[in-house]
Amino acid sequence: MPNGDKLSILGFGCMRLPSNPDRTINREEATKQIRGAIDKGINYLDTAWPYHGGESEELLGYVLQDGYREKVKLATKLPTWLVKTREDMDSFISQQLDKLQTDYVDYYLLHGIDGGMWRILLQLGVKEFLDDIKARGIVKNVGFSFHGTYDEFVDILDSYNWDICQIQYNFLDTHHQAGTKGLKYAASKGVGVVIMEPLRGGKLTYPIPKEVEQLWDTSKIARTPAEWALRWVWNHPEVTVVLSGMNQQWQIEENMMTADEAYPESLTKDELSLIKEVAKKYNKLMKIGCTGCNYCQPCPMGVDIPDIFETYNHFHIFGDEDETKFGYTARRLGIFTNKPYSFAHQCSECGRCEDLCPQKLNIIELLKKTREDLENEELPDRVALIKMIFGKE
Repeated sequence: MPNGDKLSILGFGCMRLPSNPDRTINREEATKQIRGAIDKGINYLDTAWPYHGGESEELLGYVLQDGYREKVKLATKLPTWLVKTREDMDSFISQQLDKLQTDYVDYYLLHGIDGGMWRILLQLGVKEFLDDIKARGIVKNVGFSFHGTYDEFVDILDSYNWDICQIQYNFLDTHHQAGTKGLKYAASKGVGVVIMEPLRGGKLTYPIPKEVEQLWDTSKIARTPAEWALRWVWNHPEVTVVLSGMNQQWQIEENMMTADEAYPESLTKDELSLIKEVAKKYNKLMKIGCTGCNYCQPCPMGVDIPDIFETYNHFHIFGDEDETKFGYTARRLGIFTNKPYSFAHQCSECGRCEDLCPQKLNIIELLKKTREDLENEELPDRVALIKMIFGKE
């Protein structure tokens, strides 16, 4: 880092921690995984106010006891969409320090901003807030995570003396949001760059479409899809840290092994060409660019939007119509989770999800398309059949 911090190139993202059936964090497993990763060299931990319904920060406060706080650089974020006054900013950082059980945060980011949110925050005095928390020592470095256009990214980057920024970047998003140009511009200004969604919320790792798998198999070197995707990001010398939302031990071990072997500009021309072909194939197959970040949740009507969109993409990538429709309906009825969720047609079109979506997806229209493909006139009969099979009333 330009500020002298030595950060591990692999960071632990705490948005997708191991969970219990009721979606609360599995505290024992999460503690074991995070502390184990720290013991093996990961020293950058990223969390935020809304992760796991507010439980992530509190869990890290527990995990980082017994000397672990001193071993890491801790990053969290101001929930910008909840800020209405300058006083709100002070209130949030105070509450977060309490939840994290720490006197200071190493990196404090404005969460998920774009040009419009930046203008609102400016009017509320965000620059003075950032200056103040650094002067008081409760925050060592300040930055922002970004979901907007490249021009907005440049404007925000040029508007303050940032230490770090966080952008979405993977081999499908080279021209999306900040993109490659934004990555290089931030690095040219001496701003550290943290990468989120390097695996597109896991979509680049599982399940793998046959057409994509066939392309990977043409390589002379056998690598997992996750290894290919992470190596591609680390191939860029401008990258400071790559976040991965790991929640299984084998994921941590595989990603750490990749981190040990991946170096900037180490991929060959043939390997880069292969990755480009894979990207073309994905873009052709994928219908909705949802990363499963869950910012749109909870929906007032109980619609599990990320799960519905994942099913929709699966439907178009793999084409197993009967199986996909059966699984979609069963999950809505709570057959596998014992917790029912609403169908796409139950969307009230309130627009709350679109305001919160970092990808700026037209969610209302996409839910209508999902309804057409996965529900249609067969839905009542499918619901009745599934209830009969599983003994649901």
